[in-house]
Parts: sequence; C-alpha cells; structure tokens
Amino acid sequence: MQTDSRPDAKQLAAHLAKAWEEHVGVQPVTELDPGLSIDEAYHVQLETIDNRTRDGEYITGKKIGLTSKAMQEMLGVDEPDYGHLLNKMEIGSDGTVSANQVLQPKVEGEIAFVLKEDLKGPDVTALDVLKATDVIVPAIEIVDSRIKDWKITLPDTIADNASSGLYVLGDEPRKIEDVDIKQIGMALFKNGKLENTGVGAAALGDPAKCVAWLANKLADYDIHLKAGEVILSGALSAAVEAEPGDEFRVKFSDLGELTVKFESV
Repeated sequence: MQTDSRPDAKQLAAHLAKAWEEHVGVQPVTELDPGLSIDEAYHVQLETIDNRTRDGEYITGKKIGLTSKAMQEMLGVDEPDYGHLLNKMEIGSDGTVSANQVLQPKVEGEIAFVLKEDLKGPDVTALDVLKATDVIVPAIEIVDSRIKDWKITLPDTIADNASSGLYVLGDEPRKIEDVDIKQIGMALFKNGKLENTGVGAAALGDPAKCVAWLANKLADYDIHLKAGEVILSGALSAAVEAEPGDEFRVKFSDLGELTVKFESV
C-alpha cells in the first residue's frame, strides 16, 4: 500500500522522464522507493505512457522482455515482462538512429507479430495467437534504459517501460501458417562480424506462447491487444551493445534481413 512517505507513480515517472530531459541516466527507481512492487512498477509505466500519449504519441503495439531463462534467472524472476511501443519508436529498415534518440542502447533480433484480430485475456492460448495473427515480420529491438549503467532490478525495468527504446520492422511479411516460427533461425552481425545466433524456440520455447502470456498479463490492467498492433515477441539471443557509428544486420531464415545504423558522433 502506498504511504505518504513513498513517491507515487507520477513522481517516479517524472524521475525517469528526467533522463530524456537531461540526456543522462538517472538513479534506479528502486533506490527512491525500495518497496516498489511489480504491480506498482507497471502503474509507473502506465503513467509514462499516459504522459506520452497526451503529448501526441500513440500506441503501436507491445514488446515482451525477459523471455529467456538466462535473463529471468539473472533478475530472479520466473516470468517475462512487457512494455508499450509508440509511433515515435519505429525506425525504418536501413534507417539511422540519431544520438539524441538513445542513451545506452543494445540491439536484439526478434520475431514480430502483426495482429488481425483483438486478443483479450485472461484465457488466451498460443493457438489463439496464431489464429489472430495476420503476418510475422523480422524485427530489431533497440533496448535502452533511462537508468544509469543499466543498474536495474525487475521493478526498475518494468517502471522504465521494460527498457524499451526503438524498433525496426522488416519489409518481408510472411503468413504465420507458411513457417514454423519455433524453427526460424537468426544471426546478428555488428559491423560485419557475427555476434550471436538464435532460434524462435529461444523465446519461452515458442514465440506465440510469449504473445499469449502478454495478452493474459495485460488483463490484470484491463488492457487488451488490438488488431493492427505490432508485438515484439522476445529476443532470440543476447543483446549486443551499440556505439555511435555501429551498423547492425540481422538475418532470419524464411524472413529475410534488415539493418540499422547508429549515427556517428
């Protein structure tokens, strides 16, 4: 229960927003409020999204984080988390990320679902996700943190919109029934050098299962996934740090490839 001595969601959202205003990482929210719960952290995230939509942005979808067992174990949790995608977060394939768009970015390769039907929890299954999906496309997620040096706990990253930054979608959509999403291979290159590889099954064993988890988790906050939304289903390998001047290329079996560059300073 919130007490007068603890910062509320508005104050913690304003604290995170300060990172953008000053373009420098800020103190973890859990240092300001050591008792911050997972549920309270999601309300901080929703406060941030409400602020940004009031300023003219609009929601384009959601992202799922912490889908690998390694990441869950690192943060001591047993389920993923999620964040919101906004229109200003999308970068075109072969596009360039400017220095003022990021603070401390990392790059991941993912499979994105584009929905043709709404999905409303709490009883959504992976099969429901397949039926509700229009197409899948290759994606790059550029994760970022407003918290200095990525010094995060689970409530910190949730409050910070699941460490969302930017995202890139490929231009080769595929019908989901035409591919085995669990077997889609991915290779991530940085400046022409192979950094890591992954496969669809790396995301909780099945990316569709991740989307089902999301739809059901959102029901706790009376939110549902909408037709037309983009869902980033989770990283297929470890995130790779990006520095000014870096170029990333991600190749997917069955889905093609896409690239993104980071502006030189």
